[in-house]
Amino acid sequence: MSVPTIRRAGAEMVLVLAELHARTFSEAWPPGEIARLLATPGAFALLAVAEDTTPPLPLGFALLRTAADECELLSLAVLPDRRRQGVARMLLGRGIEDARAAGAVELFLEVAENNVAARALYLGLGFRHAGRRPEYYQRSDGKRDDALVLKRDI
Repeated sequence: MSVPTIRRAGAEMVLVLAELHARTFSEAWPPGEIARLLATPGAFALLAVAEDTTPPLPLGFALLRTAADECELLSLAVLPDRRRQGVARMLLGRGIEDARAAGAVELFLEVAENNVAARALYLGLGFRHAGRRPEYYQRSDGKRDDALVLKRDI
């Protein structure tokens, strides 16, 4: 498998982004929500694509939003069978570059406290604990999970 290409994804890719989100999360965002987020000032999406397939295969995406000197990672999704292959790291690396180019000096995100794999990824990329949001995530069973707020300088 070749190294994925990371490219910007605009409104024309909303259905692809929504499909990736649905294949990655139990509480999927509908296309309209992703389109609304992409239409906000400072928002941008990055798409990881395997170019060595016909047709090229979308592997994951990152949705970020910059405001003043801060950036927030709104969502990071990688297909389950493509995890632990560096796709998320590539998406975040490019996201950090693009956020820095837009004037951001810090990147924030929320991650479910019980999402051990994602927390390990973020901590390995230099994020540190900045806060907690109690009962932030709604689970499909009706229960709620706390979110950890993480940040890193960029």
